[in-house]
Amino acid sequence: MTTHYVEPTARIQLAFNDMVRWLSDHGISVAGARTLTVVGRTSGEPKTTPVNPLVIDGRTYLISPRGNTQWSRNLRAAGVCDIGRGRRVDTYSAVEVTDEAKIALLRPYLKRWGWEVASYLPAKVSHTSSDAELAAITPAVPVFELLPA
Repeated sequence: MTTHYVEPTARIQLAFNDMVRWLSDHGISVAGARTLTVVGRTSGEPKTTPVNPLVIDGRTYLISPRGNTQWSRNLRAAGVCDIGRGRRVDTYSAVEVTDEAKIALLRPYLKRWGWEVASYLPAKVSHTSSDAELAAITPAVPVFELLPA
């Protein structure tokens, strides 16, 4: 397991996350953002953060471009989460995706949200990167498939 983690520390990053989460909580999606709620692995309290769920062929995935974030560690430990926008909240169980399967998910994720997340990845890649370039970062990027609970 890699220790790659880009913490949102700059005031602008924290403010942006807070704004996107607030908008999502009030039913307004910014570029498809939703609010992830997962129980903290040590506190036992619900923790929220904005995420960009990727839907491919009717299957939903969460990708953590910042690496082994607090939310990804909490989701790994809890195995369940809520994804919401406004009053609509769906509960999912989460299954971590293998590194080999991540390549096919990273490409469309980067095509849609690369402008927002590419700088957080452990290497400079884009949706036009080769499979080998994407494979090189997969151990550092947690990816979860969300299954309806």
